[in-house]
Amino acid sequence: MSAPRRTPLPAANARPTATRRRVLSSALGVGALAATGGLGACGDGGTTAGLAADAAVDLQGATIKLMVNQPHVLAFTDLLGPRFEAEFGGKLEVTAIPYDQLTSKQILDVQGGDGEFDVFDYFYFGLGELVNADALIDLTDWIGANPDIATDDFLPSIYDPYTLLDGKRYGLPFDGDTHVLYYNAEVFDRYGVQPPTTWDEYDAAAAKITQDSGGSVYGAIVEGQQVPMILGCSFINRLAGYGGTLVDADGRPAFAGAEGLAALQHLVDVSPHALPTPLQTGFDQANSAFLSGQGAMLDTWTDLGLKAQDPSSSKIVDKWGVVTLPVGGSNTTPRSALDAGFGLGVSSASAQQDKAAAFVKWATDKDRNFLLASTAGSGIDPARTSVLASAEYAAAAGKATDVIREGLEGDPLAWPSQAGAPKALQDLVDQLALAIQGSEDPQAALDKAAESWEAELG
Repeated sequence: MSAPRRTPLPAANARPTATRRRVLSSALGVGALAATGGLGACGDGGTTAGLAADAAVDLQGATIKLMVNQPHVLAFTDLLGPRFEAEFGGKLEVTAIPYDQLTSKQILDVQGGDGEFDVFDYFYFGLGELVNADALIDLTDWIGANPDIATDDFLPSIYDPYTLLDGKRYGLPFDGDTHVLYYNAEVFDRYGVQPPTTWDEYDAAAAKITQDSGGSVYGAIVEGQQVPMILGCSFINRLAGYGGTLVDADGRPAFAGAEGLAALQHLVDVSPHALPTPLQTGFDQANSAFLSGQGAMLDTWTDLGLKAQDPSSSKIVDKWGVVTLPVGGSNTTPRSALDAGFGLGVSSASAQQDKAAAFVKWATDKDRNFLLASTAGSGIDPARTSVLASAEYAAAAGKATDVIREGLEGDPLAWPSQAGAPKALQDLVDQLALAIQGSEDPQAALDKAAESWEAELG
């Protein structure tokens, strides 16, 4: 087994690490990657040579097998699947994996010898781990030879972070994830609260609503499940709001300073006024609580607005609002983060890599991106400039449109994507959780995370 490759983390990307572990995922989840230091590039694996640039492929009658993130199931089964069948007479066979196990399961499919899947719906922060394990095909030449992919239409803020590693591209952007702050306008009116522009105002509003309502409504819903995709997002949203960054200009951890401490302290302080209990609140629980009116504020992915206006899933139709994520301290410029976005890549173990790549091209084009980004429940956000800027998308996104555009068209904070990033991220959230539950001093937790990150990522 070869040792995992390590490269310095660029200043635009970042991610902390930590020491003490309390993993709430299965043995095959992010915790498994952390415990092993990542699965090295060994085993039976597949063929990782770049796909032929001139590969011309007919998808007629093709069956494509995909391993996808659990919240993306509807996107593939209910939206892309029927259209793939109608256009090509083909079939999508979709296997959904919980988000805390996705990267490790994809690596195991290749290195364990099963080689069951053609296409991986991958976390961009797991890209380096997948490449290090020889689990993805290099698509650089193939992308360059297919100008109709229209790579210049992918949002500049996500194209490189989601697909590029060491000068090579391993996929195409699929889900352009950032967070915004949703609030229950009816609850705000009832308790005389204004939409917060700072994290201090957010904490004050959360406390007032919970206290004044006698607990019948919680002032905030904090996504704190102890995995990078959930608690990591909540922390980094606040870190960015304080003007902080994950690493400094030299690639050293920068999250343990004043901005990071303020961000973590807000998670500690708001917990008593949040939906119980933050450390057990994941994506599904948070969305359900907000849409049912149990909580007044939730910072989460931008597609929630589509669900909030859908009477079949929401009790707060026309009763919600949305604003950019708050700022804090001396920072007055809002900044979002690339919170756990996704690309589509071709498995190195696929027996039909050319057809898999053709599917990736089809599934990420502007028509499919618009379909998914404008459909409630798909879990997919815009990845293309043409979709984000279109009047049709604005009609679907409604009042959230301007806020979504501001985040994706700006300079969102990217997470690390080199080999070792999943472990570093899990180490960070483990330390954050210790501070939130009162088992560790917040500054000590951040310091330990920084020490661990230095050791893991260099």
